[in-house]
Amino acid sequence: MSTENHPPQKHERTSFFGLDIPFLDHLGVVPEYAQDGKSRISLELKPELTNSFQVAHGGLIMTLLDFAMAAAARSAAKHPLGVITIDMTTSFLRPSVGKILLEGTVLKAGKTIHYCEAVVLNDAGEITAKASGTFTLRK
Repeated sequence: MSTENHPPQKHERTSFFGLDIPFLDHLGVVPEYAQDGKSRISLELKPELTNSFQVAHGGLIMTLLDFAMAAAARSAAKHPLGVITIDMTTSFLRPSVGKILLEGTVLKAGKTIHYCEAVVLNDAGEITAKASGTFTLRK
């Protein structure tokens, strides 16, 4: 029997539309597309991402909505760098469970400021949460 120490296997990092975002990689976010001012991401909800009611934690949902809008903003501007959230308003309509799907959209794109919205959809296609946000392109 070998007593040789084996280093832990390194997980290959996920590319989030050209950016390395370790936090989203850790959560298990799947980037599906970001193009022409629209984005889609998904996540299979794991127990460690839930609250005391065994549904998606609100902080998780806000993180995902923020990224979906940011990805849409970057895609509208074809901006290689990230964007910075200026403000964000979120409404929770019903619990999010199972596979979480998010769609982000740019409502209005300016030279440096983009106004966006995003929704969280459940398996039945119902909106479970929504957000609007303002983003500035990183220089």
